[in-house]
Amino acid sequence: MTDQPQEPHPLSRRFRGFLPVVVDVETAGFNPERDALLEIAAVLLTMDEDGWLVRGETHVQQIDPFEGANLEQSALDFTGIDPWDPEREAVPEREGLSEIFSPIRKAVKSHDCKRAVLVGHNATFDHNFVFAAAMRADIKRNPFHPFSTFDTATLAGLAYGHTVLAQACKIAGIPFSNKEAHSAAYDAEKTADLFCGIVNRWKELGGFPPPPLEEAPE
Repeated sequence: MTDQPQEPHPLSRRFRGFLPVVVDVETAGFNPERDALLEIAAVLLTMDEDGWLVRGETHVQQIDPFEGANLEQSALDFTGIDPWDPEREAVPEREGLSEIFSPIRKAVKSHDCKRAVLVGHNATFDHNFVFAAAMRADIKRNPFHPFSTFDTATLAGLAYGHTVLAQACKIAGIPFSNKEAHSAAYDAEKTADLFCGIVNRWKELGGFPPPPLEEAPE
C-alpha cells in the first residue's frame, strides 16, 4: 500500500507560490544605505482549512547601529528609541537578521511555498532597509523576493479609501493605539491584521478564486 501524495498547503496556491510575511522596521532616518536600522519585526501568516488568511507568530529583534551609521535625532524623537539603551538587548545586524530570517525560511518550506514576499505599509521603505542591512551583513540566504512586495497602503486605499495605517485600521474595525504605534512589533501586527482583512474580504465578496478563463474562439 502506497501513501497518497500530500496536498500542498492551500496558502501555496494563493499568491503564486509566495508566502506573504509582514515586516515593519524602525530606523534612524530615511536612507537605507546611511541611516541605522534599529528594530525589525516580522509577522508570519498562515491559512486555515477554510481558506482564510490569519496572523501567526511575531518575531522581533532590536538592532545595534552598524559602524558609521547616521542617527537622525528627529527620527529617534519620533520612534522614542534610544539606540544605546542596554535594556534594548540589541544585537548586530547579521545576528538580528539571521534570527528573523530563520523562521521565515522554515515557514516558506512548511507552507510549500518557494519564496517569501514582504508585506508592509509603504512596503518599499521596509524592503529597502531589510535588503541594505542584509547586504552589509553579507547574508546570502535572504528569503524575500528581491523586488516584489505587497503594499497595504495601496491596498487600503483601494479597500477603504485611506492610506494612513491608523485611519485604515479604524475604518476596517481594527483597534489601533497611537500610544503603542511606532514599535515595529505593534505596527507589523496591525499591518498584518489589515492585510488579512483585505484579502479575506476579497474572498468573502467572491473575488477569489477568480472565474476560469474562457477558451478563446478558434
